[in-house]
Amino acid sequence: MVHQYKNNGYNMVLDVCSGSVHVVDDLSYDVIALFEDNSEDEIVKKLSKYDEKEVREVIEEVKELKEEGMLFTEDIYKDYIFDVKKRSTVVKALCLHIAHDCNLACKYCFAEEGEYKGDRSLMSSEVGKKALDFLVENSGNRVNLEVDFFGGEPLMNFDVVKEIVAYGRSLEKEHNKKFRFTLTTNGMLLNDEIMEFANKEMSNVVLSIDGRKEIHDLMRPTPNGKGSYDIILPKFQKFAKLRGGKSYYVRGTFTRNNLDFCEDVLHMADLGFDEISIEPVVAEEEAPYAIREEDLPKIFEQYDLLAKEMIKREKEGRGFTFFHYMIDLTGGPCVAKRLSGCGSGTEYLAVTPWGDLYPCHQFVGEDGFLLGNVFDGIQKQELVNEFKGCNVYTKEKCKDCFARFYCSGGCAANSYKFHGTLNDAYDIGCEMERKRVECALMIKAALAE
Repeated sequence: MVHQYKNNGYNMVLDVCSGSVHVVDDLSYDVIALFEDNSEDEIVKKLSKYDEKEVREVIEEVKELKEEGMLFTEDIYKDYIFDVKKRSTVVKALCLHIAHDCNLACKYCFAEEGEYKGDRSLMSSEVGKKALDFLVENSGNRVNLEVDFFGGEPLMNFDVVKEIVAYGRSLEKEHNKKFRFTLTTNGMLLNDEIMEFANKEMSNVVLSIDGRKEIHDLMRPTPNGKGSYDIILPKFQKFAKLRGGKSYYVRGTFTRNNLDFCEDVLHMADLGFDEISIEPVVAEEEAPYAIREEDLPKIFEQYDLLAKEMIKREKEGRGFTFFHYMIDLTGGPCVAKRLSGCGSGTEYLAVTPWGDLYPCHQFVGEDGFLLGNVFDGIQKQELVNEFKGCNVYTKEKCKDCFARFYCSGGCAANSYKFHGTLNDAYDIGCEMERKRVECALMIKAALAE
């Protein structure tokens, strides 16, 4: 399968199954478009506006690329997927819901202000430590394990975060494990002590901010309705400077209220942040802030504008990272991950404050997806197997999509939310993902010149 598109003056050709990316001239672009369904003479006839000798030379070049496995390659993964389904999996990551409570009242929050359809609760150190025991016991021979402190707002339970991290460090040598701790915070409680601790112990920190003050304050107010931007911004700026090269992201959400979200990304870059992510909101269409199909042209325009500005700034020596444009063309994720995705329900699980296990944070509170608990382990292996069976070949919408090896079939929780099944896809999300992949590949081409 070959995907062709034009973006920012570049003729882009992606060979989907090999991952090869080609930047070509107009003649080569037109020849490739006709190559599979036409004979050489038919191609020459249809491209009579070009010199015949040059057309035939390009046809030979395309033939060579095909023989070298860089164009029109066969999909070898259709057979490999059977091995992926049968492969032994271990738990390698936990999302600890350290606090089902929050000190903000974000309007788009899927967790209903931190409650997740249940009581406001804080995780005890006992549950947190048992969660780490569960992870160690179910991680097999895997050495590197990941634990994300999530909420709600995890800093509302900071003392327990510290206890759990200390406990994790105490387990490492004995069990030959290495914990990679991460933290997601809205910043309201950030202070010097927390910053120092996070810079010592957290491999990555996600800082939630939606961009411009008016946009952020509209969707991320305090419970009394006041804005939070002026409170968190100076803390985030200080924290980013103190990270000293360790990973962090400022992470925002754009909604129908700011379809000009490129301005929010650039606003954060101008504030000094160099690792940025801004995600489209996922919400039912009746929500006033929900993204709808008619919004896609505007969104695509914004992704194009952002890509061009990122190229410009990179060449000027003031570049920044945008999460959705990070594509590794030389290595990237392993085959199993490219086919099956994030590992939710199998390798990645969420833990509630009282120790219940769910496939991921977005399934928490959905009774049908309760897998077990950290004290007794997995109780619904059949549900784990259902998640294990999800991949780009079990989803009809993914089979012929050029972006399938980049998004790995999309989010299972979004599929369930919009279609009531794990093996579908969130259609608007798919459209945006395809556009982001196109922009990301174009950026690679532009910066390779």
